[in-house]
Amino acid sequence: MATYSLVAGRKRSCGCLKRHPKAIDLTGQRFGRLVVLHRAGTLAKNGNALWCCQCDCGNQKTIDVQTLKAGFAKSCGCLRRQRSKQRIQSNPKTSAHMGDTSGFFDASGVPLVAYQIRRRNRSGVLGVSFDKGSGKWVARMMKAGKLVLNKSFQNFEDAVDARRAAERKYLPERFR
Repeated sequence: MATYSLVAGRKRSCGCLKRHPKAIDLTGQRFGRLVVLHRAGTLAKNGNALWCCQCDCGNQKTIDVQTLKAGFAKSCGCLRRQRSKQRIQSNPKTSAHMGDTSGFFDASGVPLVAYQIRRRNRSGVLGVSFDKGSGKWVARMMKAGKLVLNKSFQNFEDAVDARRAAERKYLPERFR
């Protein structure tokens, strides 16, 4: 099959070009923020040459020749970080809250979103729901990734009382 491919013009060699490729010397060429320093070997998977590049920021990175020539690599990663930072800072909603971590967790490290009643909550009380299968109200509470309350009650008020008692016991900083 290799002979047929050679004769038909589909292949340029028997495979010897892959073993001994005539790589174009890219030393000194610039690709975005990258300047090629020297050849760093061959990529085992596809046989492409690897090139050691120096970024304008000072970092060095080894990159596949295809990635360089196609323009997929323009820096060591600093360009992406810089553009992301600019996008975040140009967004007024995001930049207004930069550096403010007080709204994410309470004093015990519990995420504040855990205290918000979700849209699908039908009882109106956090941690209390109605189980249609058993026909009972269920009070639940998680603390540090562990279920500390999971009880069923006949009436809604008892479930709410159990949830409130668990909050006072396991989250006392919320009730100071």
